[in-house]
Amino acid sequence: MPDTPTPATMHKNPPAPAAPGSGASATDAGRAVADRERGRTALAVGVVEKIAGMAAREVSGIHALGSGLSRTFGAMRDRVPGGKSSIGRGIKAEVGEKQTAIDIALVVEYGVVIPELARQVRENIIDAVERMTGLEVVEVNIAVNDVHLPDEPDVEEEEEETVPSGQRPKLK
Repeated sequence: MPDTPTPATMHKNPPAPAAPGSGASATDAGRAVADRERGRTALAVGVVEKIAGMAAREVSGIHALGSGLSRTFGAMRDRVPGGKSSIGRGIKAEVGEKQTAIDIALVVEYGVVIPELARQVRENIIDAVERMTGLEVVEVNIAVNDVHLPDEPDVEEEEEETVPSGQRPKLK
C-alpha cells in the first residue's frame, strides 16, 4: 500500500504534471501548486508551540514542560481568574513560511532513559507539527532542566497546599 502524502512531503515533492492520455487530469496534478497560488496561510508561533506541547506530553516519562521558573509563573498565572493554562509552556518555536525550528525544556521522571525519551519526544513533535501544519521541522532542540524525584512535591502541588480551595492567595 503506498504511503499517503502529508503536507510536508507535498512541499518537498510536489506532484508531477499528469502525462497526456494517462487518465489523470492536469488539474488534479497541479492542485497543490494552484492552492499556493490562490493565497497564503500564515501560522502563528503559538499554534506550533501548542501542537509541539501536546505532542511532547503524549510521551510517557515527562513530568513537566519548562524550567522551574516558568512552571512557577505558569502555576500562578493559572490561578488568576480568566487566566488560561499554557499548553505551549516551555516551548519556543521559530516559524517561517515553509519551515520551523522548535526548542523545548523538559523535566523528566526519575528512572527514564533520557536519550531514548528525547528521541521519542523529537519524533512525536516532528510527526505532529509536520502533519498538522505542513511545515518542515528542521530541528527540535531538547533541554532537560531537571529530574523529578518520586518523593519530591510538584510546584503546582506546593501552591495547592498553601492556598485552600476556592480562596484567593493573600497578597503580601
